[in-house]
Amino acid sequence: MTADGSYGRLDDDDYPAYTMGRAAEMLGTTPGLLRAIGKTRLITPLRSEGGHRRYSRYQLRITARARELVDQGTPVEAACRIIVLEDQLEEARRINDGYRRAAESTGPPNVP
Repeated sequence: MTADGSYGRLDDDDYPAYTMGRAAEMLGTTPGLLRAIGKTRLITPLRSEGGHRRYSRYQLRITARARELVDQGTPVEAACRIIVLEDQLEEARRINDGYRRAAESTGPPNVP
């Protein structure tokens, strides 16, 4: 363990642990694709003190989805927009499910 007890960061999906080179290697892509996805602002990598891009596991998962779409022939900008829309749809479904569960738990309204 480190002096400040920061091993908890190893499980943190948002911790920027991966360099651009390592991220590209893990995803089987090029640094250029990572830069292109960053330009669309789908992800915003953090910067090290030296100014180098650093990626989190969460960002790598998003980038992997973008790469799937790009590999299918979708332009980068369109792939990023699709991912944003997919995320918005999932959020709307989650909210609707919450409303549905709340309505089911309270039962039908009393109508005189």
